[in-house]
Order: sequence, then C-alpha cells, then structure tokens
Amino acid sequence: MYSDNATNFVGASNVLKDLSAAFHRSQEQLRGYAAQRGVEWCFIPPRSPHFGGLWEAAVKAAKHRLLRGVGNAKLTADELSTHLVEVEALLNSRPIASPGNDPNDGEALTPGHLLIGQPLITLPQESGTDGISSKASCGYLRRWRMLSDLKQQFWASWSRDYIASLQHRNKWCVEGRDLEVGCLVLVHEDNMPPQRWLTGRVVATTGGEDGRVRVAEVRTSGGVIKRAIHKLALLPVSNAPNEEVKAPEAFNGAGMLEQ
Repeated sequence: MYSDNATNFVGASNVLKDLSAAFHRSQEQLRGYAAQRGVEWCFIPPRSPHFGGLWEAAVKAAKHRLLRGVGNAKLTADELSTHLVEVEALLNSRPIASPGNDPNDGEALTPGHLLIGQPLITLPQESGTDGISSKASCGYLRRWRMLSDLKQQFWASWSRDYIASLQHRNKWCVEGRDLEVGCLVLVHEDNMPPQRWLTGRVVATTGGEDGRVRVAEVRTSGGVIKRAIHKLALLPVSNAPNEEVKAPEAFNGAGMLEQ
C-alpha cells in the first residue's frame, strides 16, 4: 500500500504495527494469518507530491477546476466548505472498475464503496421556489443557487474529461480489445445531473466491415439503449484472476493525460 507521508497516515501505520504486534504475541493462528495476508506500507518522501503520480494528478485536476470555477466569487467559510465537500463527493462517486463478471450486476465499484461500503448519494435537484417571498429568504436562495451553479460547472467539465480518459486510445500499432457481451461500460450521456453515472452491461454488439465492434446495445437501469462505441467507456474488472487491473489515466490541470 502506497500513500502520502502525512502525519495521519504515519499515525495509522504505527497503530496497525502495534495491533499486529499484539496479535503476534497473543495467538499463533493470528500470526500465521498475518504472515499470509501481510501488508507492507510504503511512504513517499515528505513534501514530494510528484512521487504520488496518479492520485496527485487527480488532486491537481480538482484544484485546477476549483480555482477556475470559484474564480473571484466571494464565498463565506461555510459556503466554501460546502462546495469542497460537494466536489469531494463528485470525485469519490466516479466508477473505477467492475466488481465482477455477473451479467445482472450493473453497478460499478467507486471510491465511495471503499470509504463507506456503498455508493455516495446526492441531494435532490431543485424542485421550485413557490412560497418564498421574504428578502432574507431570497438572499439565501441566491447564494444556494450560486453554489449549485459552481457544482454544476465543476461536474460538467470534470465528468466529461474523466470519461474521455477511460476512452483513451493509443496509436493503432497495437490491437485493442473489443467490447464483448457482459462487459460493464460507462455511458457518456449529455445533461446528466451531478454525481449520477449511467452504467450498464453490454447485451449485444454490431461489427463493421473490418470485423471490429462499432455499435453496442447496453442494458441500463432505464432499459436497453444502443450507442456507438465512442459513447461507451469499458471499465476494468476488479477481481480478474490472471489479469492486471490498470487504473484509469488521470488528467492534469492542463488537460493532458498522465500515466
């Protein structure tokens, strides 16, 4: 396990070492189990975020869009904290892998599953402002709408680039993998609300004259839809026995892909 060299991670490592030592002193079975399932914790050098690679690139992308979105807006401490929490929820809601090969399971694995054991939920969209007439209420409503617009701007920019990173195509000197029936894919749909990702399982494919898959039918929660492959992003399988799972590429602040 690789992580930043922050004091909270170092403290957690020390606690885990103490627990491991206690288990080793207590029971022989626990010691044998820990030896088989042992975890080696590696830290990057202090104050060297460029050693972080992929996760630091994601942090850079978030900072870049935060600065561009917020701009010169005068936010209070509570408003800024709310916006940061909303951005954090957006980042942790992204699909990163397929949890298995079950064709009936259309849910993707997200960082939220690793944090709280389930996908992160979002607040419902604005449903109307009937009955609001006081000046104080209208003032609060304008501030809330401003925060909602900032969240929507971040979502529109970041989600589009994230899906594009999953669809990254190299030079055609190496033959890539075709979509197959049963694959879990992320569908690129316009005007999706924040923190909502459309995923589904491929149920049928249509090939072109060259024999490569060009169109696929995807079963989603709303039914079966047909999309061209440039609107679909294949998610890796998280528990493939003999297949190395490659993490999706991350965009840096300039919009360039970082491996």
